Amino acid sequence: MDDALVDVTVAIPTYNSAARISQVLEALCNQVNLENLRWEIIIIDNNSRDNTAQIIKDYQSNWQQNYPLEYYFEARQGPAFARGRAIQEAQGTYVAFLDDDNIPAPDWIAAAYDFAIHHPQGGAFSGQIHGEFEVKPPENFKQIAQFLAIREHGPQAFLFDPDNLKLPPSAGLVVRKQAWRDTVPDTPQLAGSQKEALARGEDYEVLLYLHKAGWEIWYNPAMHINHQIPHWRLERDYLLSLARACGLATCQLRMINARTREKPAIWVRTILGNLRRMVQHRLKYGDKLKNELIPAFEMEFYRGSLMSSFYWMNHLNRGQSGIGDKAEGK
Repeated sequence: MDDALVDVTVAIPTYNSAARISQVLEALCNQVNLENLRWEIIIIDNNSRDNTAQIIKDYQSNWQQNYPLEYYFEARQGPAFARGRAIQEAQGTYVAFLDDDNIPAPDWIAAAYDFAIHHPQGGAFSGQIHGEFEVKPPENFKQIAQFLAIREHGPQAFLFDPDNLKLPPSAGLVVRKQAWRDTVPDTPQLAGSQKEALARGEDYEVLLYLHKAGWEIWYNPAMHINHQIPHWRLERDYLLSLARACGLATCQLRMINARTREKPAIWVRTILGNLRRMVQHRLKYGDKLKNELIPAFEMEFYRGSLMSSFYWMNHLNRGQSGIGDKAEGK
């Protein structure tokens, strides 16, 4: 398919999704209002060990849609590598990412493309992400819902605030392909597998590069997806490990677009700010931190954010302090 003639590529990075991927594909097959839009679906199999590949092959052998369904295998484990491969293979002007547990509304693609053509300075944008829970979430779950990529920001479009790390997740994110190719390194700083703590910052890292290059990051309320949340993602051990991993990426993210002279102050503020938050949190909740999940989650995030300063220093000492310096010619 001619690159210039494809408007949107829907990219689905996936890992062991044999039990899930069919729901995503069926939702895409039921998209509406696409009569004047050329689009494609690409699957990026991120080293799956189950029969994901066979399921996609079966779909392809019976595919009767007027848009392609392509499959690519990416052996390098980790979301950043899978998304980078998607950008490499995509034919569309825009790349719309769906995780393999994201079910888009019937007009999701149409709403994405309409927003894109009316916001030419938008390098990326995301919409509303609603939780679809296998079991009832814990009390006060809304306080931490954003950490599970659940975002419901209301009916008005707005610009995100990258300078304060207020950004959308990769789930349901739409990016201008050429903007990504021009600004995002082939191997981002936080690339890694989901088991590696810093990989939790990958969603934001790409957007920080786009922001530095002058692209806008938007919220589009007309785009809706349901994010399926299995029971195990609401268990205490998983949530606390998630909080810690998200926190551990904090300092590294703040350093990406910082100038060299700004980095010592950011390092100190990250330490002192999180020490203060931890003390205040301890005074507020005391022994409740042992039993109440949400306060414990918040404390673990502050602890991880504190430790992120030392993670960053370790990367600095190994000569991996950041691409921001290279961009400045330092």
